[in-house]
Amino acid sequence: MRKITLGPILVFSTLLTASILMGCLTTYFLLGHLHLGSFRGVLLFLLGLFFIYAWALLAKRLFLSVFPLREGEIAPGTQEEFGYQVYLLFNLVLFYPLTRSRFIPVPLLRLLYLGLGAKLGSNSYCAGTIQDPLLTIVGSNSLIGEDALLYSHAIEGDKLSHAVIQLGDNVTVGARAIIMSGVSMGNGSMLAANSVAIKNTAIGAGEIWAGAPAKRVGQVEEHA
Repeated sequence: MRKITLGPILVFSTLLTASILMGCLTTYFLLGHLHLGSFRGVLLFLLGLFFIYAWALLAKRLFLSVFPLREGEIAPGTQEEFGYQVYLLFNLVLFYPLTRSRFIPVPLLRLLYLGLGAKLGSNSYCAGTIQDPLLTIVGSNSLIGEDALLYSHAIEGDKLSHAVIQLGDNVTVGARAIIMSGVSMGNGSMLAANSVAIKNTAIGAGEIWAGAPAKRVGQVEEHA
């Protein structure tokens, strides 16, 4: 694993400080004059935290518009690595604690993932963790089960790369399953609970896969 260098740390710290400042100012100017009763302090704190995250999300998206996260290998010392390290700091410090918690209801978690850049079709939900939303595409009517984990990055020694994860329509990912970078799942396919779809696995339409590493074990009847 590569060490995060000083430059990305300074940029992230600056963006985080600006987000905190803007969140506090937004809370003060919009709500500071309201009489909120005995719980005024608690409510202002919670709303301030919401606005801080909203500004941080905007800052992250704006940063990634200048330093986009792309597929492929990221060479050491490059502009792509600089952008990735700032992106990683946003995730580690701010967004992983949210997406990995059980505090956020699944419908709201969908909205958070959409805000983070995931492409989720209509009526598709994730009760697990998508670590790289910008490189995750999910079709319609698909379900990612509780504590499932999807990550589009691959760290192999000093080598770092990204590949899009793409799930089709009506896909089911079981609880605590793991999907690695570059995996694709066709329409109507299923990955069983506790299974591991290793890097660049291609699961065909209507196929059922299970195991660690996952292998094809059957076919959904309607796709047979």
